[in-house]
Amino acid sequence: MNTPTTPSPFVDAAHRATVQDALRKAEQLKVLVVGDVMVDAYLLGQVERISPEAPVPILRTEKREQRPGGAANVALNLVALGAQCALIGTIGHDSEGENLLGLLESAGIDASGLVALDSRPTTSKTRVMSGGQHLLRVDRETTDDLSASDSAAVLERINTLLDRGGFHALVLEDYDKGVLTPAVIEGGIAAARRHGIPVAVDPKLRHFNSYCGVDLFKPNLLELNEGLGLRARGDVPAEIDRALDALIDKLAPAATLLTLSEHGVRFRSAAKDATSGHWPAHARDIVDVSGAGDTVIAVATVLLAQGVSLNLVAATANMAGGLVCEKPGVVPVDPAALHQEIERGSAALQSA
Repeated sequence: MNTPTTPSPFVDAAHRATVQDALRKAEQLKVLVVGDVMVDAYLLGQVERISPEAPVPILRTEKREQRPGGAANVALNLVALGAQCALIGTIGHDSEGENLLGLLESAGIDASGLVALDSRPTTSKTRVMSGGQHLLRVDRETTDDLSASDSAAVLERINTLLDRGGFHALVLEDYDKGVLTPAVIEGGIAAARRHGIPVAVDPKLRHFNSYCGVDLFKPNLLELNEGLGLRARGDVPAEIDRALDALIDKLAPAATLLTLSEHGVRFRSAAKDATSGHWPAHARDIVDVSGAGDTVIAVATVLLAQGVSLNLVAATANMAGGLVCEKPGVVPVDPAALHQEIERGSAALQSA
């Protein structure tokens, strides 16, 4: 991969000004997020001994937390950046769903698009943690695709909200939990096209090939390989480039932002004057990578909706995703910390 000739695009004052101005103007944006919402729950405490009943640690619970997760965490990141956000997905008729509604209301997220279903629970992931370390995760979920009637109900919410106007972008956030069926994906993209707003996608495997012709496609390397049936390695530039060529041939995204974990991000435009490049990962003390992809797609969408260049979209989203990895659990990006990182500009990057 061709690494940048400078350690960061933000050593250029014009680039810093462009991105910081766009981040400040996030408060003028309204974004619709559609996808798999969930509750990220935490049992936090300390392990001081092993159980006499079995060779397992005993957690002395000190705190319980619940946070919006999945597509709801994307919405939380957008609101943290200053944007207005409406959320569409499904919840169950259960306490987790009620708690999630309360969390979203407290965060200032419009949850009127959530559809409560009898057929499935609210997706929840409970992480058992001691001293910042994961001991266990317990999931409660139904991952089958929504029925035709439930898909129609979700699509009706999309059309209703977009028809009200005022939205600047649509995010499709897929965790393979069944909300983003082909009917919802294709109908949502068509609705965004009618309203002239860009579509940003964070895909998963099951319906990878349904996301045709979107404005920004943001897979990670595992998703790209699984979706295309490839084995590209993140540290082999030629393999990554061939995989991106295959993706563009198959799904024709206007722009692709490929996250490569410790290898940073690779970006590619499909335009005639194609922009292509790579930003290495920033050197950080990684605590928890959970939710980093949610932050990346949220930051990228805010900049995409304002016409910021793909090069700067990729660099800023890469930086923001790394920042949240320094915190335990699933947390939204801290805008003040992001601005500070941009100001530093010439912070050392890992070699790619």
